[in-house]
Amino acid sequence: MDVLPALLMEIGSHQVEVAETLIGVGRFLVIFVAARAIAELMVRLQLPTILGELVAGVLIGVSGLHLVVPPETQAQLSGAVLGLVASLADVTPATVESIYIETFPNLKAVSQIGLFALLFLTGLESELGELMAVGVQAGSVAVTGVVLPFALGTAGLYYFFHVPFIPAVFAGAAMTATSIGITASVFGELQWLKRKEGQIVIGAAVLDDILGIVILAVVVSLAGGGAFSVGPILKLCTAAVIFVAAALFLSRTAAPAFDWVVDRLKAPGDVAVASFVVLTLCCFAAQAIGLEAALGAFAAGLILSASKHTHDIDTAVKPLVALFATVFFVLIGTGMDLSVLNPFDPANREGLVVALFLLVVAVAGKVAAGWTYSTKEPTNRLVVGLGMMPRGEVGLIFLGLGTQAGILTPSLEAAILLMVIGTTFLAPILLRLVIGGQQEPVTQPI
Repeated sequence: MDVLPALLMEIGSHQVEVAETLIGVGRFLVIFVAARAIAELMVRLQLPTILGELVAGVLIGVSGLHLVVPPETQAQLSGAVLGLVASLADVTPATVESIYIETFPNLKAVSQIGLFALLFLTGLESELGELMAVGVQAGSVAVTGVVLPFALGTAGLYYFFHVPFIPAVFAGAAMTATSIGITASVFGELQWLKRKEGQIVIGAAVLDDILGIVILAVVVSLAGGGAFSVGPILKLCTAAVIFVAAALFLSRTAAPAFDWVVDRLKAPGDVAVASFVVLTLCCFAAQAIGLEAALGAFAAGLILSASKHTHDIDTAVKPLVALFATVFFVLIGTGMDLSVLNPFDPANREGLVVALFLLVVAVAGKVAAGWTYSTKEPTNRLVVGLGMMPRGEVGLIFLGLGTQAGILTPSLEAAILLMVIGTTFLAPILLRLVIGGQQEPVTQPI
């Protein structure tokens, strides 16, 4: 329900505008200050900055100070924040809370721009030839990384924990995800994105997203009580194949046309705007045929990777990633409710036991996938497996859909959340530990 028109009738429009501005600007202020402060600490500890952004989100979110809380978590915004904004805007705290909830989608939209820019940059920095060269290996890793967690998780919950079949299938499906955003960020920061391991992981993560969408379509259909239908699934698979094929074709043919257009633009920001036109067009196309817009963002980067303006595009997009991807990762942290970790609460104990099982399967299934591809060159298979591990925002999307469908018990809901939290936080740390000791030494001139 749109509450702003009702509020405008009750109080002056100026007060509402003031409250909206204070809320909008205040959220960004809290997010950027917290994220940068913790990220600086992480750099000094030689850990990926993305971990700092996730921790910052936890600290200011539903598990911490309640300064920024996603409305879907049903958590209350900090009373101090409500009181401060209410006094400055001359409105009631209830009005502030209503405006906060009404305008929160704006913040999520900004975070989506960050995710799309990050994946666009990942595609831009990917060598198409190398990505194609690891296509078979990426396919093996992706399929294994989906099948193992899904089969083991579903079977374990159903036979050992006696979870009903549909919730067990849903939990198993939630473990198939790989957060390409988190994976790309960590590999980019550790400068392994262009190495063979990085290319295998990125390719596998893209395929995981496609497979995850298909699995999600099946599971949501089953959860909704609908009959399983092969037609829509085949349609979705066909759309995915066509989209990937089109992206690969355009990556070899569209760059010259893009360069021709950019060379004739004179207004400031020509490269950035033209790049974002391609980015948004690909996101639109992906979403329109039933795929994730994030896949379109990666495809857009891949299409422009052969452009002669790649360096200029990279320079233009990186500041946007630094700003808006930070918002995206912090928001993931704000929605994580760590109260489910409290073992002294009897209501949490069943969820903790199930969560431990899910976490072990979730980690083992993805790590094992690193040993399922064949290659003649020496590669670090553990890095590949760990790169596939974080569930991040994709796992939270699965969890949110399960909660909305009302098919998850509180203990299973908590268990899936802990699995997502565990894999999201462990992956950057373990990758840093493994890669940190295996950086290639710098050769000194003789």
